[in-house]
Amino acid sequence: MHYEGNIIRPPSEANSILLQVTVGCSHNKCTFCGTYTGERFRIKPDEIIMQDIAFAATYCQRQRRVFLCDGDVMIIPQKRLMKILTEIRRQLPWVTRVGIYANAKSLNMKTDEQLRELRDNGLGIAYMGLESGDDVTLKAIRKGALSEQMIKMGRKARAAGIKLSITVLLGLAGRERSQIHARETGRVLSAIDPEFVGALSLMLVPGTPLYDQYQAGTFELIEPDEMLAELRTMIAETHQTQGMFHANHASNYLPIRARMPKEKEQTLALIDEALSGKVALRPEWMRAL
Repeated sequence: MHYEGNIIRPPSEANSILLQVTVGCSHNKCTFCGTYTGERFRIKPDEIIMQDIAFAATYCQRQRRVFLCDGDVMIIPQKRLMKILTEIRRQLPWVTRVGIYANAKSLNMKTDEQLRELRDNGLGIAYMGLESGDDVTLKAIRKGALSEQMIKMGRKARAAGIKLSITVLLGLAGRERSQIHARETGRVLSAIDPEFVGALSLMLVPGTPLYDQYQAGTFELIEPDEMLAELRTMIAETHQTQGMFHANHASNYLPIRARMPKEKEQTLALIDEALSGKVALRPEWMRAL
């Protein structure tokens, strides 16, 4: 495989074939993210991508899923993206699902028909970073889209039959807007109604604008119990008709995996026990990105 730079994939794609078709992130402006600092976004040459698919055809026959890296593969022009999916279907006929990162901008660039075409040719799930449903916070972190556009694009993906996994980030709004961030994020998640939600806890990365704001005293990093209270509000305000709400990433203080809405109340009760000190939190030294 021809890998370049940092290869990022969702935790749920740990056992997937990682096929890098782009390098970097098409947006690359979020203040909390240092993953692709200094990396110019580009689509890899078709020749290299096809060589890697051929490699997977020989050496990755036990893996049933493919994840297309890096930061925003959905932005690839439709003709080229379809060529990749078609070749995966031809050379890797045992693959049952292809996953991809997407954002509001790239979803907006695809028509409804194009999204359905991608779905019909193997694209089964898109991972979208919402981070927050609070417009003030989204502007502050330079996300590039506000809540209503996030809702519209999330619904667009779901209407095309593509499963949606949305990432949100606890602690991102600082102390003053913590609960607003939690409530508004629950509102947006409810409006999109994705199959999966993944909540991570903010870990400041040196060299990022948000880290610099923290060092300058203009951003407050909230305490573990405040992040937990934020998570409680977020889950309470999120109304999924069905799906999973995960907060079991290595960055989280309290691992949670809840089937919604069935396990919502018992999950809130677990958080209450943790807030009262009856359930131990993950120690700081065990947290990681």
